[in-house]
Formats: sequence, structure tokens, C-alpha cells
Amino acid sequence: MRRCEVADMKKTTVSRLLQKYLPYVIVIAAFVVCQSMISAGTMPRTTKSLLIPVCVYIVMAVSLNLTVGISGELSLGHAGFMSVGTFTGIVIAAYVREVFGCSEALQLLIAIVAGGVVAGIAGFLIGIPVLRLQGDYLAIVTLAFGEIIRNVLNCVYISLDGSALRFSFNRPDLPGKLLFRGPTGATGVSRIATFTAGFILVLFTLFVVLNLVHSRSGRAIMAVRDNKIAAESCGLDVTKYRMMAFVTSAALAGMGGALFGLNYSTLTPANFSFNASILILVYVVLGGIGNITGSIIAATVLYVLPEELRAFADYRMLVYAVVLIAVMLLTNNQTIKNYLNSLRSKLRGNDQKKGGALHE
Repeated sequence: MRRCEVADMKKTTVSRLLQKYLPYVIVIAAFVVCQSMISAGTMPRTTKSLLIPVCVYIVMAVSLNLTVGISGELSLGHAGFMSVGTFTGIVIAAYVREVFGCSEALQLLIAIVAGGVVAGIAGFLIGIPVLRLQGDYLAIVTLAFGEIIRNVLNCVYISLDGSALRFSFNRPDLPGKLLFRGPTGATGVSRIATFTAGFILVLFTLFVVLNLVHSRSGRAIMAVRDNKIAAESCGLDVTKYRMMAFVTSAALAGMGGALFGLNYSTLTPANFSFNASILILVYVVLGGIGNITGSIIAATVLYVLPEELRAFADYRMLVYAVVLIAVMLLTNNQTIKNYLNSLRSKLRGNDQKKGGALHE
């Protein structure tokens, strides 16, 4: 019996290690394969152009999964935090380049950090009224705040006058060089984002999210998600842990947004509408709510798929929609679930038989 218990404990330990480190293995393996293809010159140009956006949307999906899957709060304003990080990163990168003459790598690092900090502050300010709500009400209010952020950005003008940044609302006649032009957004942006930076940001996001999930605070967040009243009765500060997950998610979204913004020469606030938030939520749902590995795979496949379907021309998005529906039906089909569960039980039964034979 003791040997069987030890074997079961070993299996449990192995499954936990796989759950914790499998996302890292997948991301590192994908990076090595992509870099090898780039070095060998075998990667198509169109696929190469998708690498940085894929990294960004992996960050967005994993960070949103922290709010939706781990914390259990339905947020529909994630694109708003992404837009805050995007335009903060663009402005800060231009500022440190013009004023301090920093290298591109340092510009990118400062821009990503600044985007995360500002988006985190925005998440904290929005979280104060928003996290008093739950369920559908929370989803509606986060959607509203996402739209408010986009409309505020449509009125903001930022210029660089010497070594000073100047801000105004609805006044495009600012002195100096305009960095952000309200509804026109940012134009002439220096494209300094790199695939390596995207890979590092994905690893950083996984490190933050997975360590939070497996920490004492992560267990408290999941306890609040499962039963708020029971968590409060145990002395947990519900507001604190909900805010922790929400602000962390917003900060990571801002960092991803900064990298996204510095990958394009032109971006406008219209790029971060309600549809962008829904797209990120689709990645989370199809990958599995609370499943970090699933978010990585879903974000990669579903972002690349529309580009690979361009051969279908006008029917491209129709095929994409059919694929989404098919995946949802298959993943929620009870027959398939029962088959997978029976297969797992058979495998476990075989392992136990082997273990018993060895003990004998």
C-alpha cells in the first residue's frame, strides 16, 4: 500500500510539474523552431510578419485568462488597457529617442515598462468602481470603460516640444512635433519591436501569471472565485485579491500593447474597439477558461488561421467562423468528453496494473 501511495504521489507531482512548466516548454520550442526557419531562410515573409502580433496576442490571452479564468470575473474591456499601453509606449519611445538618444533595445524596454505601469494605474482606477459588481453587470461596465478609454484617446493630442511633452484635449495646434493626433492616432512610428522581445515578454507574462496562480495569493484568488462568502468567512480580503488579479492583468495587457504599437508605423484608437476585446475573449474561451497552455495554442492558431485562409478570398472569414463553431461544438460535446475520460481511466488502470505487478 505504501508503495502504491508513493507511486500516486509521484504521478501527482509529475502532473503538477507538467501543468506548471508545459507552457514554457511550448513557447521555447516554438521560438527555437521559428528562429531556425528564419536563419535558414525557409519561413515565408507573410508568416514572419505575424510572429510579433502572435506574441502580443498570447500575452493578451494569458493576461485576460488571469481575470476570466483564475479570478472568475468576465471583463470585456481588455482592449482598452491594450490601447493605453500601445500609445504610452509609442510616446515614451519617441521621447527617450529624441531627448536621450537611447538605443532601440533600450527604447523598447522603457516603452514596454512604461506601457505596463500606465495600464496598471488605469486598471487600478477602473477597478475601484468596477470590482464592486459581479457577473453580467461587471461585463457591461468593463465594456463601457473600454469604450470610454477609446473615446478619450480620440480627443487627446500629445507633442514633443524640445525636451517637454505637451498634452491637450481637442487642440491639435500644440507647439513642437505631434506624436499623437487624437482620432488620427500615431503616425510615422519607428518600428523597433522584435520577435526576440516578443518571446521574452511572453516568458515574462507566463512567469508572472503562473507564479501568481501557484502562490498563496493565487489560491486566495481562486477561493474568492469559487465561493466569495466562504472566502470572506475565512478572513480573506475579497476586494484586495480581486483587485490584484485585475491590475496584474491590465499591466500585462499594457506591456503587450506597447510591443504591438512599436511594430506598426501607424495606429489609431479605432484599432482597439469592442471587437478587439471580443477577439481576445474568444482566444481565452476556445483555449479553455483557466487553461494557460490552451490560451497560448488558441491565440497562435486563431490569429494565424485568417491569414492562411486568404486563398479563399471572399469566403475567408466564413471559413474562419465555421472553424470556430466546429471547435466550440467539439470541445463541448459530451460524447467526446466521455470518450476522453474513459480513455484516461483506461490508461490509469493500465498504469495501476503495471504498478501492482511490479510490487508483487
